[in-house]
Amino acid sequence: MSLTSNLFFFFLAVCLLCYYLVPLGRRWIVLLAASCVFYLSFGIPAFLCLVYSTLVTYVTGRVIGQIYERYTDRKESRKRARSVVIIGMVLDFAMLAVLKYTNDILGIFGQILHGNYSLKGLLLPLGISYYTFQTVSYILDVYWKRTEAEKNFLHFALFVSFFPQLVQGPIGRYKTLMPQLTEGHAFRFRNLQFGLMRMAWGLFKSMLLAGWAGLYRRAICADVDHFSGIAVFIVLLYSVELYGSFSGGIDFVLGIAELFGIHLDENFRRPYFSVSLSDFWRRWHITLGTWMRDYVMYPLTLSRWMGKIGKNARKRFGKKTGLLIPMCISSIIVFFLVGLWHGAAFNNIGWGLYNGVIIAGSNLLADSFRKWKTALHINGESKLWKVFTILRTFILVNIGWLFDTTKNFGEALKVIGYSFTRLHPSQFLSIAAGRLGRAYTPTALTILGVGVLLLFFVSLFQERGSCIRERISRCPLVVQVLIFSALLAATALLSPMAAERGFIYAQY
Repeated sequence: MSLTSNLFFFFLAVCLLCYYLVPLGRRWIVLLAASCVFYLSFGIPAFLCLVYSTLVTYVTGRVIGQIYERYTDRKESRKRARSVVIIGMVLDFAMLAVLKYTNDILGIFGQILHGNYSLKGLLLPLGISYYTFQTVSYILDVYWKRTEAEKNFLHFALFVSFFPQLVQGPIGRYKTLMPQLTEGHAFRFRNLQFGLMRMAWGLFKSMLLAGWAGLYRRAICADVDHFSGIAVFIVLLYSVELYGSFSGGIDFVLGIAELFGIHLDENFRRPYFSVSLSDFWRRWHITLGTWMRDYVMYPLTLSRWMGKIGKNARKRFGKKTGLLIPMCISSIIVFFLVGLWHGAAFNNIGWGLYNGVIIAGSNLLADSFRKWKTALHINGESKLWKVFTILRTFILVNIGWLFDTTKNFGEALKVIGYSFTRLHPSQFLSIAAGRLGRAYTPTALTILGVGVLLLFFVSLFQERGSCIRERISRCPLVVQVLIFSALLAATALLSPMAAERGFIYAQY
């Protein structure tokens, strides 16, 4: 059941009607039933994977809770609970690893041995990474006593399976999400109003902007040598495609949840206004970044073996640098894992290490950068400097996207070479505008350009603290309906058929 299909909108309308008709204390049952129906629509094997993860995590949490109740000695209880945590995490991650990486690993062997190796029929269940990360965070939170183990299995099943976030996140935390799911929410027109507006904006970004950008990006990537004159536009188109599809999908998901009175965690905060690569990753896929920070980076940095590395570094390089080195190593490991999360292929791992090394290097050289700025009389608070840092970060991010959008490292170098030596924008006219044909390419490019400008100005107003939905909600109802209808009509009438490919991160 695609989120952009007519069937899904009918399903959503039925869910909303049932949710607000049943008694307040029983509304969570409607959400659980809807989540089961939604995930069953993708097949029984996918549903069984979800059930497996739910059972493993629920039992693990309950056993940890019982250990803490039974053993009063802190060391003894921690020791026993740690063993249970390891077993639970291994069982949870094992399913993800087998389903997500088997074909990637076989593909790497195929490249080395010049053969074609893959397991046919091995499909990745929808959103498996998201609910696996969500369940693992729950296990660790129970172990660290940040939350108590959930005793009601059906409540816990809803936490894992809440259907909007199954598609592509955000990765929820038990302590903030669980109460919202089970308490029941009264109908509020404002929730309906704001939810529908956010859904419409998400569809505009994911179907229209990402649709057209993806169509042209794929056409160029299919024959880079032929379209060498516009190779420079590959990463720019991919930036629009990736951001439009992913952030648009998140907006759509958050809008759906808001219809039920549930507020999921924000996952994007205008990342292309970032002033550094670190700042970019605090704004892009926020819930994955905070998950990696809280459950990987901090424990890793505070581990015993990392403490030994830091101690030796302080003796050799001084106190300040010695304190930074463990954090830098942790950053590289974290981004290696983020790359691995995207896939076990060389380009994904290379992309992760690229980001990790730059961020680690920036932290180590921070004092040197400040001295250079002082020596060159650069005002770090000026608007000109801020614009420069935003453009610098944008370029660094786009270089990283080359790992994502090209077939291999050699092709990425080829694209970089063409970007500096060849520029023939007229080659765009030889690419057909989807179902409209080649004659409509100028129109399609104009639609894409106007859409990007609209996204830029909306993001700029938001960056300056303006809430667009709040402003629209103050307008007369007729004006609100006209804006909403115009956005939906533009999305439906002007999007290419490529928009039917769905959200770009749905299979993670």
